[in-house]
Amino acid sequence: MEKADRKTVQALKAHLALNVRNVEQSLEFYRKMLGLEPSKVRAGYAKFDVQNPPLNLTLNQAPFGERGALSHLGIQVASTEDVLATREKWADAGLITRDEMQTNCCYALQDKTWVNDPDGNEWEVFVVLEDNLTETAACCGIDATEKVEAQTSSCATVDPASASHTAPVSCCSSPVETVAIGSVR
Repeated sequence: MEKADRKTVQALKAHLALNVRNVEQSLEFYRKMLGLEPSKVRAGYAKFDVQNPPLNLTLNQAPFGERGALSHLGIQVASTEDVLATREKWADAGLITRDEMQTNCCYALQDKTWVNDPDGNEWEVFVVLEDNLTETAACCGIDATEKVEAQTSSCATVDPASASHTAPVSCCSSPVETVAIGSVR
């Protein structure tokens, strides 16, 4: 069969299976973050059938030590207004958000907001404002201390007072601004 004859696969949705330490605790977080109820809950397992964006998200209870190799998870949206609306929805649900606006990350200018699940997995909602920026310095994989020293790099500018922040710092996230629960912007 030649390449031209192959049938195009129509993907229905992405599937993401996360290991979590405690399904019940994670269910509370993901109900708030996603704004919907799980479609299936069993001992040590839960599934969310997310329609927008299409995602089959499962939570699998498993023992583990530190954070795993996962960097972060994200949902790309169409506009800064969508980022802000998601942030407000999350804050209204009692989740703590952290913003990065006009951040130069992964060689793109972005607006984003972040939340952390009970196991330390970071989720971002972001919009790409300008893409394919020139390479100026490494972004992904450097810690907050290096980010302070590389404020002119392709990563977000970091408040030096925040460099000792103990929360995990993902590829392009930094503890730039934390929005308190229920705060109004």
